[in-house]
Amino acid sequence: MVNKVILLGNLGKDPIVRRTENGVAVATFSLATSERYKDKDGNPQEKTEWHNIVLWRGLAEVAEKYLHKGDKVYIEGKLTTRSYEQDGIKKYVTEVVADTMNMLTPKGGSGGSSNIPPPPMEEPPYAIKTPVGSTVNEEIPPATEPDDLPF
Repeated sequence: MVNKVILLGNLGKDPIVRRTENGVAVATFSLATSERYKDKDGNPQEKTEWHNIVLWRGLAEVAEKYLHKGDKVYIEGKLTTRSYEQDGIKKYVTEVVADTMNMLTPKGGSGGSSNIPPPPMEEPPYAIKTPVGSTVNEEIPPATEPDDLPF
């Protein structure tokens, strides 16, 4: 069985970085991906999907230091769903837990306005991966407003 997600999009807001009780860094942010198409009348349309991204340990620290709203990133990871309780109501959130992140906005870039091609098939030197064998089952600290969308 395979659970693999590949996304190329722009950050909706700066990453939020928290630490677990054990001091492990975890970053969360929203990522926008867009699809362009023509409707039945030939008019151009655009549909944007928002994805919740979670980065652990070293990836979280890199995100905290280098990622900003509007930056373009390439993400690979797995789709996960978790639940939490808020005001006595059980809620669910679906997230992409990333194990690879490629930063595509040039250093000092203007967030999302670059025309950089997608990453090559071979792994570039700026790809960052979670170490093999590391676990990501630690509890993610709750966000202050988990249902808050950046738009």
